[in-house]
Amino acid sequence: MKELLQEIIDKNRKYTKEGNVATYIPELKKANRDDLGLCIIDVNNNIYEVGDCEKKFTIQSVSKPITLALALMDNGKDRVFSKVGMEPSGDPFNSIMKLEITKPSIPYNPMINAGAIVITSMIKGKNNDEKFERMLNFFRKLSGNKNLDINYDVYMSEKRTGDRNRAMAYLLKSEGILQGDVEMVLDLYFKQCSIEVTVKDLAKIGLNLALHGIDITTGERLIDEDISRIIKTFMVTCGMYDASGQFAINVGIPSKSGVGGGIMGTVPNKMGIGVFGPSLDKKGNSIAGVKVMEDLSIKFDLSIF
Repeated sequence: MKELLQEIIDKNRKYTKEGNVATYIPELKKANRDDLGLCIIDVNNNIYEVGDCEKKFTIQSVSKPITLALALMDNGKDRVFSKVGMEPSGDPFNSIMKLEITKPSIPYNPMINAGAIVITSMIKGKNNDEKFERMLNFFRKLSGNKNLDINYDVYMSEKRTGDRNRAMAYLLKSEGILQGDVEMVLDLYFKQCSIEVTVKDLAKIGLNLALHGIDITTGERLIDEDISRIIKTFMVTCGMYDASGQFAINVGIPSKSGVGGGIMGTVPNKMGIGVFGPSLDKKGNSIAGVKVMEDLSIKFDLSIF
């Protein structure tokens, strides 16, 4: 198995040259675009790691399904989906356009930035410290990694340069969609995106979703089964930004990408997948990572369709 995975990494590493690392968050410019790593954890808890699997990177938008799960458990479906829609937007992840032209101005889904900011605002807690502690502990439980924490440099870089997210948040506030202090919500969102992970962490979270919210190690239910189903559905329809339809056809694995180069995949009842490749395509997805996911899907017949 490990040899097959190494072949997939070696075959697709050349594609890293065709993309570029994210630059709109200055700290992300420091990534090595040639990095490419993969981890798979199956339902028997076998762990296979190849390539640059030891590299740490910030989770960025791969965090969105996880905070959505927490917000749904905190608030219930009716409240959450009164503030955020369920449909693919067809627009870039950081687009503002439809917030202005659609009435009511609710974000199309929780996987785009506008929707994710609203979701983050719904995390329960008496103050931001308690909210972030609850959020971080949830990430730690799902990943089985008690040492997960934020990358402070990336967090501050996002906070200093996140003007587009700031514009979205204030627009959402003016429309009555976003509740609470805008700057406090954004601070929590920037911390959420700056949590530092490895491909193993993503694979373990993906495995929890593959097992419908049950932790393979402890047997504990971490996510309600119905919420796990909702999360995986959003990953299929919206998880790869405005390339989600193409990815569903070519790969067919519920997945979520982030501009840090991560991709988290979950194959129901089979495995969790973590991929890292910071060289991105024009949609914001890991350019070599997507190729790796395509080969995995074909080689092991992983498409859910």
